[in-house]
Amino acid sequence: MSALRPLHLAAGIGGPPRYDPAHYTGLARLAEHGTLDFVTLGDSFARPGPDALTVLSRIAPATRRIGLVPTVTTTHTEPFHVSAAVATLDWVSRGRAGWWADVSTTGAEARLFGRRPAAPAAELWREAGEAADVAARLWDSREDDAGIRDAATGRLPGGGKVHRTDFEGAAFSVRGPAAVPRPPQGHPVTVVDGTADPARETAARHADVVLVRAGTPERAAGIRDDVLSRAAAHGRDPATLRVLAALTVDLGDAESAPEPGLESGPPLAGHGTYYRGGPVDLADLITQWHRSGAVDGFHLTPITPERDLERIVNGTVALLQHRSLFRTFYPGGTLREHLGLARPANRYALRGARV
Repeated sequence: MSALRPLHLAAGIGGPPRYDPAHYTGLARLAEHGTLDFVTLGDSFARPGPDALTVLSRIAPATRRIGLVPTVTTTHTEPFHVSAAVATLDWVSRGRAGWWADVSTTGAEARLFGRRPAAPAAELWREAGEAADVAARLWDSREDDAGIRDAATGRLPGGGKVHRTDFEGAAFSVRGPAAVPRPPQGHPVTVVDGTADPARETAARHADVVLVRAGTPERAAGIRDDVLSRAAAHGRDPATLRVLAALTVDLGDAESAPEPGLESGPPLAGHGTYYRGGPVDLADLITQWHRSGAVDGFHLTPITPERDLERIVNGTVALLQHRSLFRTFYPGGTLREHLGLARPANRYALRGARV
């Protein structure tokens, strides 16, 4: 058994849009069979297909342990509604929700909302950071044993269990408390791709899981060290972050050797570094990167989910389990427990600030 931190593995279940819930449910169950930490489902305003957060809410009752992480765009959306939707996913999944915070960078997507051209990336990611901050405040605005608003009178429950959440930022202002009770995890897991510098600062301040795209373990380790250093500068404990290498995976060549060096593979925009090879080669790569301390694990995006996810689970993951490098059962019931992350305390209960 490796003396390093436990290895964490996640997978995307996207691909071409599908409108059959059985398709996504089958992929999520397959990933759950491999005891992966979580699955992600990508989304954007320009992407055709069903809403990722809604799809994973549909999958939640059909799965038992796998974490469910939809992409949620913070640009052009209201933080109050985003926080409520993610909290609802956490409730229907019984504590297995996360959200992949992303931004909308194109004018085409802005025009869908009748707005001006997209702002610079740095401004968009500052707004995303504010959205993540507001979401966490709203999730804390009700203590775990707080009641809900009386529908007949409109009154909030007594006992000092509901807390004021008034936020004024550069992009928006939000007034709480939340409409949804505090999620089972306290805070659903926040995922950010921290490869680019503007996003990296937001990841260091707000993310639980940071994805990095790098062609070598040395490059991945450099980004990881930078993220952890920035997190510490913001008063966070770096040990509470998980850094995963993002890798697009093509296992269609069975056991042929991968391209020499990941950087020589054909780049796929938006999907991370490209890997082409077989399940055994992939297991060797994961083992090497993790043992070097470069990353805490991998987020794997299959080129062809129906084919490649099966080879990941029954080939790569099975081999890692045989080598005692990856678990064979879930350590708990929530996504935070899978990742070895503590449930956050309620900031307002600690401060004693009352409505």
